[in-house]
Amino acid sequence: MRTRPLKVALLGCGVVGSEVARIMTTHADDLAARIGAPVELAGVAVRRPDKVRGGIPAELITTDATALVKRGDIDVVVEVIGGIEPARTLITTAFEHGASVVSANKALLAQDGATLYAAAQQHGQDLYYEAAVAGAIPLIRPLRESLAGDKINRVMGIVNGTTNFILDKMDTSGAGYSEALDEATALGYAEADPTADVEGFDAAAKAAILAGIAFHTRVRLDDVYREGMTEVTAADFASAKQMGCTIKLLAICERAADGESVTARVHPAMIPLSHPLASVREAYNAVFVEADAAGQLMFYGPGAGGAPTASAVLGDLVAVCRNKLNEANGPGESAYTQLPVSPMGDVVTRYHISLDVADKPGVLAQVATVFAEHGVSIDTVRQQGKDGEASLVVVTHRAPDAALSGTVEALRKLDTVRGVASIMRVEGE
Repeated sequence: MRTRPLKVALLGCGVVGSEVARIMTTHADDLAARIGAPVELAGVAVRRPDKVRGGIPAELITTDATALVKRGDIDVVVEVIGGIEPARTLITTAFEHGASVVSANKALLAQDGATLYAAAQQHGQDLYYEAAVAGAIPLIRPLRESLAGDKINRVMGIVNGTTNFILDKMDTSGAGYSEALDEATALGYAEADPTADVEGFDAAAKAAILAGIAFHTRVRLDDVYREGMTEVTAADFASAKQMGCTIKLLAICERAADGESVTARVHPAMIPLSHPLASVREAYNAVFVEADAAGQLMFYGPGAGGAPTASAVLGDLVAVCRNKLNEANGPGESAYTQLPVSPMGDVVTRYHISLDVADKPGVLAQVATVFAEHGVSIDTVRQQGKDGEASLVVVTHRAPDAALSGTVEALRKLDTVRGVASIMRVEGE
């Protein structure tokens, strides 16, 4: 075994960073044996140097992250500060000064991954980011390496633990959205400001990363269609149960049937209880992958938290350190297909539509005519009426999302339709 240690700089020492430092210290001998050389924590960049950080020598703490990554003797930089800047500049600076990078920064990778890949390639360094999607679940490396010889057609998953916890509580306890969110916050699953989670921004960033890897093309955050789940109601869950379904916030990345384009989207959807994703409970994540040769695969586990995410970071750290010792590099960007990302309107899906309508003869015929005019076929209709008011629940066959959306807008204009109570896509059938 080589005696000179590989030096690691840690950018950020919050929930994840502190766990990375702890594991590096407590598992130092095991890590050295697996890598073939010892690893040494050479510096930790933080914003608040006076905060007590147990187990980390005070002399390693610095507020000058730029100076740390420029030292020249750093072999690997672990970036867990998040956000776009200064993370982007720090990562590219690390490459320029001979360090490979392990990152958990989903937002930066989704927005500007191409810049990071280019900088890594230019300077002959590695960029690994298993922790950016689905926490401890081994997902990025299987997609980049294990399935590199296969053709992936679809990636669909639950990639945000906060939203899955909320929706699971709404499903199992009958709680409303606000009540379930309060419970998630009290248990530490939701941030004080949960917008990034519940409005789908977090999941959209992960969808962009997954789509880019799966389809060997560049997919940016702006390419991902996004809907949050704040409008999901107890009535939606009641309707889902009548269909033998539940509701999940899904990230869905698909290759078009003709293979000439891809789509990436995040939105709530009804899925059958028979689908493997329907049984994913609490704050767990799961990703369902469909490939030509491998068939259907599912990756499941804790998708967030300090220790689980640190596990993914350390796995990348071991791989990158091994590459350093062997003077080799792992996989870089694979974007050779250059497939365009189609808009949401081109996606073929199904709708579950709940309408408040006048309870009088001819309403159903009017509604059916609107569907026919937009080329959308109706699968099932359920109607309930009382005291001059009625609800009409329509489930469609598969159709382009633009046609389904156009149908809904036309229904809103009917005099007999008093309101569109709910619209939910149906997936996984």
